[in-house]
Amino acid sequence: MNLNKVMLIGNLTRDPEVRQTPGGQNVASFAIATNMVWTDASGQRQERAEFTNIVAWRKLADICGRYLKKGSKVYLEGRLQTRDWTGKDGIKRYTTEVVAENMIMLDSRGGAPFTPATPNAPAAPSDEISYDSNFGDANAPAEEEIKVENIPF
Repeated sequence: MNLNKVMLIGNLTRDPEVRQTPGGQNVASFAIATNMVWTDASGQRQERAEFTNIVAWRKLADICGRYLKKGSKVYLEGRLQTRDWTGKDGIKRYTTEVVAENMIMLDSRGGAPFTPATPNAPAAPSDEISYDSNFGDANAPAEEEIKVENIPF
């Protein structure tokens, strides 16, 4: 059995860049920062940020481009993917990124929580906007907000 699953909670380091492939599929790229805080052996508080590149495709790319911005806090699920290419200098290069499959916004836009309207319902306040590319439900609010301070590790 194999497993390639990534779960991250962090803040966007830049606005998503949405492009279209020659085949007409939308793709969004952005990065998130996740922070790790610990106390070292001398009792000093330490903090380190990890920066992760994220790629979202199709409908999820549209949603990310529309609702996320630099500083947005998000929960992302996806898988690791390593791509390679040959640079202009002839050297083969590699990058590892997370291909997002599910996204939940954990903060509100401009201080006012908002969920876009579903086809038969008006827009309603919500704490989160979620999207699961496996099910395509772009407007369903998540059941419960995940708070970093509640994660037991």
